[in-house]
Amino acid sequence: DERNVERILDSTKVFSYVPNIGDSRSLIVNPTKVTHREVPADYYDAAGVGDNLIRLSIGLENVDDLISDLDQAIAGAY
Repeated sequence: DERNVERILDSTKVFSYVPNIGDSRSLIVNPTKVTHREVPADYYDAAGVGDNLIRLSIGLENVDDLISDLDQAIAGAY
């Protein structure tokens, strides 16, 4: 649910919560609230996208650090 998504976003330490695209850092956002907030809800509904979607953009950090960061954030959210 949306509260779990917020907890995951708030708990990551390696991922940055910024709407930049094409950054060398790994990014994490909830697109319906950040990068695509202007898109009408009808389009999200038609595409099956909801507020529980998390968008990752993988940067140059160590893959094991990224996986560990997501693991701890998800575990803490649930």
